[in-house]
Amino acid sequence: MTRKIFIRLLGIFVLLLAFHAVVMEFVYHRGAERSVAEMLTLWGRDALWFALIVLVVALPVAAWIAGRVSARLKRVVGFARSLASGDWNVRLPQSDEEQLSEMEAALNQTAERLGQNFEELENRRHELAVMLDSMQEAVVAINPEGVVRWSNAVMQRIAGTQIRVGRPLVHSVRDPEVLTCVRGALERREVCFGRASSLAPGRIFEINATPLASGGALVVLHDVTAIEAAQKSRRDFVANVSHELRTPLTSIQGYVETLVEDPDPQPEITREFLGIILKNATRMGRLTEDLLLLAGVESPDYKLSRQAMRASALVQDAIDSLGGLVADSEIEVDFAGAPDALVMADPDAMNQVFGNLIENALKYAKSGRRIRVGAVLLASEVEFVVQDFGPGIASEHLERIFERFYRVDKARSRESGGTGLGLAIVKHIVQAHGGRIWAESELGAGTAFHFTLPLAQAAPHAPSTDD
Repeated sequence: MTRKIFIRLLGIFVLLLAFHAVVMEFVYHRGAERSVAEMLTLWGRDALWFALIVLVVALPVAAWIAGRVSARLKRVVGFARSLASGDWNVRLPQSDEEQLSEMEAALNQTAERLGQNFEELENRRHELAVMLDSMQEAVVAINPEGVVRWSNAVMQRIAGTQIRVGRPLVHSVRDPEVLTCVRGALERREVCFGRASSLAPGRIFEINATPLASGGALVVLHDVTAIEAAQKSRRDFVANVSHELRTPLTSIQGYVETLVEDPDPQPEITREFLGIILKNATRMGRLTEDLLLLAGVESPDYKLSRQAMRASALVQDAIDSLGGLVADSEIEVDFAGAPDALVMADPDAMNQVFGNLIENALKYAKSGRRIRVGAVLLASEVEFVVQDFGPGIASEHLERIFERFYRVDKARSRESGGTGLGLAIVKHIVQAHGGRIWAESELGAGTAFHFTLPLAQAAPHAPSTDD
């Protein structure tokens, strides 16, 4: 570009030299006919006129060239300012002149390349934001001064509207463990770990604060509430099983040792001790069977063989199959009616459900002397009920009676031989059928256990647990 401008200016200079030669030739011919004094005067006047003519010609040409270059440079400056403001679509207009066209083309190519790079970076930033927002962990980035630079959607849900970009993290998060880990990552430049229990009510988080190369830190909070609950449930389950097994084992061991150490046991005492041993062994056997059954229904591999069955047949079969147990208890079982609607159910699993509920009702129905079993048709399901008229259950126990080993009256339950797993088994079987289960009770008026099963035509919406 510079070479072309130089050539053009050189051409103008050559033209001026040629013009100067013509003028000098004309002056020479005129001076040859005059004296020296006149010739000097003439040359001085002609030189003055020549300088004026050159000045008159050169000034407009120079102004025109400077104006064109200045206008193009102003467009280049405006183009650069537009790029600096983030307008990547701006382009310099193309012209027929060659002086600045190559530079303009190069700048346009640079702007296009910068726009493509910026668009690619923006797409990557958006993808990264979407990926971080889809994480289950809460993530927040802070600068070296402890000010929030970015946070994902999970962190915003945990901290609420308090956490905002440009606001110090200490103003949004008050958990001391989080702040300690952040301070360690910022000041000591090392990865810090911790556990936060006061960041959100009832939730526990594992903290991972990592220093960034820019001087800030990235904090990741992993919600371990469910893991902690599962571990606690496992510990409680092991403790309960150990307790339930230790009681009959201790009894069996004590009576067996007594019989072994007695050199001349009396038949009556031996028979009594053996009866107690048999009772405790039976209790242990029932507990083992219920534990295996509960493990089966809680397993993801638990399968049901569901088929269309009439609700009335389910209720009647349950009453008939427990006829001997009901007769021995001298408690009356009332059939409260049931619709002939078809429900999707596994017959064996339903026998287990009704058996546990009716057996549970028999334990507490002695004061009421009767049990009521029936069903009613709802919009898309059938609601079954097993009701006793015993002492009832206090309201504070209703939400927990379906937990494993939970007993309202521990002494009475153990005396009656209960394992504390029956209602937990019932709950998992009903839920595996796609139904719901709950209890209603009034002190002194008895307890009613309700559960639902989907109608045959509504069965495709139930969980897929069939073979």
